[in-house]
Amino acid sequence: MTDTATGAAGSTAPPTSADGRNQRRDRNRDAVVESLLGLYREGNPGPSADQIAERAGISARSVFRYFDDADAMVRAAIARQQAHLAPLYALDATSDLPLAERIERFVAARMRLLEGMGEVGRVARSLAARQPLILAELARIRGTLRRQLTGLFAPQLDALAPGEREAAVAAADVVTSWESLDLMRNDQGLTREQAVAAMAAALLRLLGGDAGPGATGGGDR
Repeated sequence: MTDTATGAAGSTAPPTSADGRNQRRDRNRDAVVESLLGLYREGNPGPSADQIAERAGISARSVFRYFDDADAMVRAAIARQQAHLAPLYALDATSDLPLAERIERFVAARMRLLEGMGEVGRVARSLAARQPLILAELARIRGTLRRQLTGLFAPQLDALAPGEREAAVAAADVVTSWESLDLMRNDQGLTREQAVAAMAAALLRLLGGDAGPGATGGGDR
């Protein structure tokens, strides 16, 4: 039997010119998003249309042809970055593990995530004051990371008095943040290993463990 939509039975109709235009539009749109993210990753917080276009391989006047406005392009870049980072949010630890082991696993996972953010983290923070979309995304990410922290260390945090718990959460949240890692690596000149050790020791102190030499999390509650 012949299908009038596809021609001969079992065959597929050749792409129409409209199909080709749509595919080309999708490719160019993806190229613009990757170009913008690539420039962000290199530490450029405000790439021009010419810079984006040159990397994407299109004309400068075409950059915004694939988006309703600049905000739509930023939204697309945020979505692409989050898709890239999504696997790095995984945490191989549960709250019933010994404190020292939880801290070790948590810090290893958090370091992978923060390093994955890289220079995009710096660019996002520099743009947040004038880009509500980026400001909102940073708030969402911080909330997610804070909930991950408080969930994993709930046994220790819940054993604290209310005021002490809030202070411990605030301090632990800061210690394990992108900003903290940036300060340790780029301002204080710590190696990656030293930054890991500093982050782990601070968490152990805040959560009631023994941060002295040979600490094993004996302060577990």
